[in-house]
Amino acid sequence: MDNFFQHKARKRFGQNFLVDENIIERIVRAIGPKDTDKLVEIGPGQGAITALLLDKCPSLTAVELDRDLIPMLQFKFRDFPDFTIIEKDALKFDFGSLAQGEGEQLRIVGNLPYNISTPLLFHLLSFRGKVKDMHFMLQKEVVDRLSAVPGAKSYGRLSVMTQYHCRVQGLFPVPPQSFRPAPKVDSAIVRLIPHQTLPHPAQDEALLERIVSVAFQQRRKTLRNALKPLFPELDPEQLPVDASRRPETLSVKEYVELADFCGSLTPSPDQPQ
Repeated sequence: MDNFFQHKARKRFGQNFLVDENIIERIVRAIGPKDTDKLVEIGPGQGAITALLLDKCPSLTAVELDRDLIPMLQFKFRDFPDFTIIEKDALKFDFGSLAQGEGEQLRIVGNLPYNISTPLLFHLLSFRGKVKDMHFMLQKEVVDRLSAVPGAKSYGRLSVMTQYHCRVQGLFPVPPQSFRPAPKVDSAIVRLIPHQTLPHPAQDEALLERIVSVAFQQRRKTLRNALKPLFPELDPEQLPVDASRRPETLSVKEYVELADFCGSLTPSPDQPQ
């Protein structure tokens, strides 16, 4: 079995294995797992965080794409009968299928591959109704974007849509030397807590997402010019916000107001014309 423990990190999977025991313990303390939790770990790697999680919560489901890691994990945690590994691509996996009991909510954790972190975050947000909280290791730049405020350089589509659905808490940084191999970027831990009740619910979330996406594709333009391709007939002077502002200056609340206003004038892009 010793050869199981000589797995090298694979660049194509974006693998950087966390090896700093102090950081690992700090992450688990931040998560605060309980034995009644339904834990889901994305990309357990060699099981560094998994081991401490299982000590607190023996029921854990791991989603792992690298099939060569699975025998090692199965052997390492063979004494935990409620430890389950699902060999799937997290980007395509239905996380909602894991919340089977009535009212059951998932607690999702993971050291997310940096090369797919943004699309994976958007995928996970689609299951927010079945998620209690999420704790992730991400590139620090991504954590900065998640928690950015209007007007900040890092404020963008990811900021608006994540904050629409969740409360975002950047927790602490993680230096490159905490990994093997060491990445060329700094990392950080973030906590995402889905809102039980949305602070600013949009009438049409699909339209909100489309407006935010189009606006930030041309973030240096004024709102008037950025939205013109989407709403060519719209009179900018009618907008509920100043049309001369740039997209990165609008709050989540203002984007919702903008989407609701545009939705009242035109059919949703997802609805028949």
